[in-house]
Amino acid sequence: MFESFLGGFAILFNPETVVMTFVLMSAGLFLGMFVGALPGFTTLMALAILLPISFFIHPLLGIPFLLGVYKGGIYGGSIPAILVSMPGTGAAVATTFDGPALTKKGEARKALEMALFASVFGDLSSDLITIALIGPIAAVALLLGPPELAAILMMALIVIAGTSSGVFVKGLLMLAVGLFLGMIGQDPIGALSRFSFGITEIEAGIPILPMLIGLFALPEIFVAIEKKATGIIDAANLKITGARLKWVEFKSCLRTIIRSTAIGTTIGMVPGVGQVVAAFMGYAAAKSASKTPEKFGQGELEGVAAAEAANNAVNGPTLVPLLTLGIPGDNLTVILVGAFIAHGLRPGPQLMEEQGPLVFAILIAMVLANILFIFIGYLCIPLFAKVVTIRKSILLPLTLVFAFAGTWVFRSNPYDLAILVIFGALGYLAKKLQFDVTPLAMGFILGAPLEYAFGQTVILSGGQIFSYVFVERPITGAIIVLTPFITYLMWRRSMRLRREFGAED
Repeated sequence: MFESFLGGFAILFNPETVVMTFVLMSAGLFLGMFVGALPGFTTLMALAILLPISFFIHPLLGIPFLLGVYKGGIYGGSIPAILVSMPGTGAAVATTFDGPALTKKGEARKALEMALFASVFGDLSSDLITIALIGPIAAVALLLGPPELAAILMMALIVIAGTSSGVFVKGLLMLAVGLFLGMIGQDPIGALSRFSFGITEIEAGIPILPMLIGLFALPEIFVAIEKKATGIIDAANLKITGARLKWVEFKSCLRTIIRSTAIGTTIGMVPGVGQVVAAFMGYAAAKSASKTPEKFGQGELEGVAAAEAANNAVNGPTLVPLLTLGIPGDNLTVILVGAFIAHGLRPGPQLMEEQGPLVFAILIAMVLANILFIFIGYLCIPLFAKVVTIRKSILLPLTLVFAFAGTWVFRSNPYDLAILVIFGALGYLAKKLQFDVTPLAMGFILGAPLEYAFGQTVILSGGQIFSYVFVERPITGAIIVLTPFITYLMWRRSMRLRREFGAED
């Protein structure tokens, strides 16, 4: 792994690509912050729309570009949350508790700068921890056999369904739909066609790109159109006033930022939980530890720091289960799976062994992106504050065009447009009925490796699967036994936080 790490530096700093890598990361950060600053335009939508761009360039250019959008979008949501109490992303909901109050007190600049510095601190620290852990965890993952991998994948899927927004049963139902959709095409063991119903185009399976864009981007666009963008924000009300953040003020929040970074890093490694829960856990922990908890909600810089450090600290660690086990950490990394797969980098236990230097090059680029993050964010805060006032009626038609154009240019296949529309309608219907589509996407992506690992387990067991799993493979049995308990604990925790703070993914 150390050799792969050193090889990552050599790949990243190749004179032929290094400049373009950093240019595209900067573009991704800018676009992410731009979209995050738009109330109603989510980072998830931006990633889904921009996903096709990464398919036509080298993975060392395309994936860091998407990671820049990811990082920038999570931070960008704090800008309208602080200025007008309208979080640009779900991850910024906790920032609305103290951000708008600081703006009313004439300290909007301090609040925005605290959000930026806390975000970069949390993001950078968790990225470094990700690089430190990815090698050892990948080495352990390589020792896992099919029974252990099948048990881990099943546990991850059930936990994801249990912690998704909405009712637990709804999450399980969407998971079942995703698993079924993942079975369409050739089975991973016998390569026999199934559930294609004579349709030639789906005999190889449902294409992941139009599915992801349809499932995650189109519903957001339709909902935004439905709201008609009636509330126009007056630019005169968005003047960034007040003194700049002082070092002593940042230092006074440093303990809170470190605590929230630890919380966000831990949450990021748990599949299916995500930034929203991390932000509220960080905020709740800061309030509990404060000597003056009554100030929280009244315009406390520490509250902004706690929420922003926690939600950005999730970004890097979500790649740990993705790269080592093939399990997306949240709905945003589901989009990243499409980019990895399109470049022939199938996430899972073999990825670090086969493409270790390239993966480390991407991770090192992710760390260095934080330097660009702080400069772009600091210089462009006044610009992004004005972005809040842009009319949705201008942007929504363009976004819809980009969704269809991105789907078309990938393979120039009319069938892909049909898939885009079908899953767009499915995603919109699910959103209206308050079903979370994340378990569906996770089930679709993880269904094939789960089925393959389970099939291998059945073959290895020689038909005695119960005794094989619980006697000969006790680790597998322990994972199966612990699954309902872990799911219940994670579900109870996420539900308690949503009831307490009214958070929605």
